[in-house]
Amino acid sequence: MEEITINIVIADRSYKLTVARADEEKVRKAAAMINERIKSYSAHYAFKDIQDLLSMTALQFATSTVKYESELGFRDQNLERKLNELNSLLSEQL
Repeated sequence: MEEITINIVIADRSYKLTVARADEEKVRKAAAMINERIKSYSAHYAFKDIQDLLSMTALQFATSTVKYESELGFRDQNLERKLNELNSLLSEQL
């Protein structure tokens, strides 16, 4: 796995990161998403400092993650149930 060093900026702060070359685009996209969300929150909500915006952004992304994990678990359970049903039908035919 080849690693590279990149610089990203989040909330006007620069961070030097070492990432797998294959992940560079994902990391840059994630940083851009964070910055865009911070910009959006700063335009729509009152805040004391950047920490407020970072906290709101972290909460939004964490909530999305929890939601998608829940949906994925539900889909996995349904998929497993359907596969078991198909397996039973196939077993009956053999």
